[in-house]
Amino acid sequence: MSDKATLSVKNVSKSFSGVQALQNFSMDCFSGEVHVLMGENGAGKSTLLKILTGNHQADTGQIFIDGKEIHVKHPVDAIQYGISMIYQEIHLCQDLTIAENIYRGREITKGLLVDFKEMERKAQFLLDSLDMDVDASMMVSELSIAQQQMVEIAGALSVDAKILILDEATASLTEKEVQALFQTIRSLTAKGVVVIYVSHRMNETFEIGDRVTVLRDGQYIATKKIQETTEDELIELMVGRPLEKLYSQNKPVGKEVVLEVKNFRNSKLKDVSISLRKGEILGLSGLVGAGRTELARAIFGLDELDSGELFMKGEKVVIKRPQDAIRAHIALVPEDRKKAGLVLMNSVGFNLTLTVLREFIKGPFIDRKKEDDIINTYKNSLSIKMADTEQEAGSLSGGNQQKIVISKWLATKPEILIMDEPTRGIDVGAKAEIYDLMFKLAEQGISIILISSDLPEIINLSSRVAVMHEGRIMTVLDSVAEELTQPGIMKYATGRNE
Repeated sequence: MSDKATLSVKNVSKSFSGVQALQNFSMDCFSGEVHVLMGENGAGKSTLLKILTGNHQADTGQIFIDGKEIHVKHPVDAIQYGISMIYQEIHLCQDLTIAENIYRGREITKGLLVDFKEMERKAQFLLDSLDMDVDASMMVSELSIAQQQMVEIAGALSVDAKILILDEATASLTEKEVQALFQTIRSLTAKGVVVIYVSHRMNETFEIGDRVTVLRDGQYIATKKIQETTEDELIELMVGRPLEKLYSQNKPVGKEVVLEVKNFRNSKLKDVSISLRKGEILGLSGLVGAGRTELARAIFGLDELDSGELFMKGEKVVIKRPQDAIRAHIALVPEDRKKAGLVLMNSVGFNLTLTVLREFIKGPFIDRKKEDDIINTYKNSLSIKMADTEQEAGSLSGGNQQKIVISKWLATKPEILIMDEPTRGIDVGAKAEIYDLMFKLAEQGISIILISSDLPEIINLSSRVAVMHEGRIMTVLDSVAEELTQPGIMKYATGRNE
């Protein structure tokens, strides 16, 4: 890594309608380094990246490349200065070839005609340099997401990018594809390219990063060498409080059994029996395919049972469809919020009220005041960050999307709330808010079934943890059990206790 900064950001500020998105932010990036950028949603990362790529102009501050001040007023300026960005969402034309995508807008010509042969030759050279075993004449639609991402990187290299920004680059990749991407990043930094890597995944930060800069509330907080920091320290820098304070130590549990599952059986569940007490957070742990989500779906009436009974407060209830569950005051926050929890193209307000339309729609009439009251209640109580309630739900951050899903089910006034991977894919700050919400709900007497693959999360939040393996409940560990540890849970989750 060079001693002289390739990129320097000095005292950059940016505000929108009086709201300070970035305030006196400074950062140096050096040749050949992977510089990780971390912070909660709303910390200012996106604003900084848009300034660097010419999509926004800073109100004040300076940007330098190799010691010379530059002025990035347009995305074309950024490219000319050697700054390229690979976005989380793929920006390729599926109906064009790889070569056509790489040189889109910069087509190589011969006379008045496009020289497709020369474009393919140059594109193939770039693909080969990235160890991509594909032909430049292939249609982009034939490629995997990981391969398409590599094509975008090839496009950045085609304009001699010396600063490559990767925004949540691994969001849609398998572990094998992630490792292939990391190998490409290492080969680029070995050639002196600066990689600014934006991620909320701690394991990736420590695997690929050289240094990490943390933002909070639009301000620079700290820059740390990866080998000189810890996950706990980075979390504290991001959220402004120590890791242990993300979890409440108070786990209130009533004695009343509000839900009892008896001998649930179908193709995925094998005589599952479990109970849930009032005000309890009951963790449901296990490996992928253990039957956790299937149990939640069966309780909520989404999956049929071959046999089994369900009791609520001692009385048998029959739930054959979600409407039955809702009437019984059971709610389910699904595992995949984008596919099953939200109508992404519709507004925040539409999504917030989707489960309680009958409360303000009477025949052809809509009680707008009551609708607005419901929307504002949950928008404010869960601190959902948005421009307004007409904003598309799909345009919000993962954490705010999850708050909408939780809100729409809280609007049904549930007594039992099933939460399937509620913090997957959201940043640490949003996680802390959801943890706080769960404890408040439990204190109010709402009983929660928490399904999570995050073992520290499930251990610290739950008063009891039921561990599943191949469709069976292997054990139920209470909060004082000696085996309520990560190794202890994994012993049962893998069936090694048998």
